[in-house]
Amino acid sequence: MNYMNAILAMAPPAGGSGGQSQPGMMIGWLILMLAIFYFLMIRPQQRREKERRALLDSVKSGDRVVFSGGILGVVTNVKDKTLMVKIADNVKIEVSRSAVSRVLDKGEMPDEESENK
Repeated sequence: MNYMNAILAMAPPAGGSGGQSQPGMMIGWLILMLAIFYFLMIRPQQRREKERRALLDSVKSGDRVVFSGGILGVVTNVKDKTLMVKIADNVKIEVSRSAVSRVLDKGEMPDEESENK
């Protein structure tokens, strides 16, 4: 019975327009919340995805890359959706472009990324 009293206490008063909100105000708040959601969540994700696509498209032969599984290698051949990568002497593997997590600069070690963050 206490729950019922609490619900009735929160209800707007019956009759009169003093307790009713304007529909325009509610729509305004909804638009504001959607805009905040867009600028805090969706837009940064789209920007990161665009940067990732640019990284994958810029991979070329001779680049030293790190894959999502932690494998390091040098790209020897670039195909449409895959890369041929030399990971050791006389060992080449074919991997998907989407597995590339980073392209390393000359002399850069893969551990530097975790130290900088």
